[in-house]
Amino acid sequence: MKKIIPALMAAVALASCSPKITEPMVMAREVPERMDDFIWENDLICYRAYGKALEKETLSPGLDLWVKIPGKLVADKMYKDALQNGKSYHKNWGDGKDCYKVGKTLGAGASVPMADGRFLFPKTNWRSSEIVSCTPEKVVFILHYPWWESEMGRFALDKKFTVVAGSCFCMVEDTYFYEGDAAGFTVAAGIARHNIDSESSAEGSLAIWEAASDQGAEPEDGMLGVAVIMPGAQDTGLTKDKKHSICSKTVKSGETLTYWIGSCWSKGSIKTKEEWFKAIDSFDAVRWKKAASKK
Repeated sequence: MKKIIPALMAAVALASCSPKITEPMVMAREVPERMDDFIWENDLICYRAYGKALEKETLSPGLDLWVKIPGKLVADKMYKDALQNGKSYHKNWGDGKDCYKVGKTLGAGASVPMADGRFLFPKTNWRSSEIVSCTPEKVVFILHYPWWESEMGRFALDKKFTVVAGSCFCMVEDTYFYEGDAAGFTVAAGIARHNIDSESSAEGSLAIWEAASDQGAEPEDGMLGVAVIMPGAQDTGLTKDKKHSICSKTVKSGETLTYWIGSCWSKGSIKTKEEWFKAIDSFDAVRWKKAASKK
């Protein structure tokens, strides 16, 4: 696993990506001003991961999603409006909002090792980040989760994301490091189940169409589409407690597990569950990688 970068260097050199052009189509950065979030988005979708400052309140690897009006980057404005202007990003002020509940779950597409059907959650939120590369249409970054103890042994995680303009999907490459007695271990990537309207699953893919799960600030406003696509998954289905839909695969220490997360909002570019499920059915990982390599 890569050595964790000192906080000052990370903040100055690695923690943000905002291409110096008039209208960037992707962004990714640490958000120290908001409890150490890490936020990323393109012109269609927006996600965040929870950092160190939030651990006393929410200790979870789960991925949060923000719905947005397509066509521009909105996260920085939403943070500024919330922190400086008192306009909560849980309300839609015209750009989108955070209406998804995570808690101690996988949220909208995180992964964790499993043992006997139980999640072996990390003991911290992400602790360091690095921007690997950045162009106006693509950003690649890594979130590092330090070693944690579990009933199977010790784990650590380097979680790499590739975000490209014009796609409802992000590629995730998870590399787990393991010290223990097992030759291999199961990793599950999945979706927390909320107010589900419809769902679709196939070998290596899960798609959910649901109402907003966080309605504390205002009533549900449209519907959400959430998906995980894992080529080569060995199992696809529900957890024993039926709180998650997951795709899972057995890996070894240092081996990279690749999958995609996706989301949409019915007030955005994909407006119906039929369109969303069709987008999942027609997803082509090879074609996505090829298109991403050109950005």
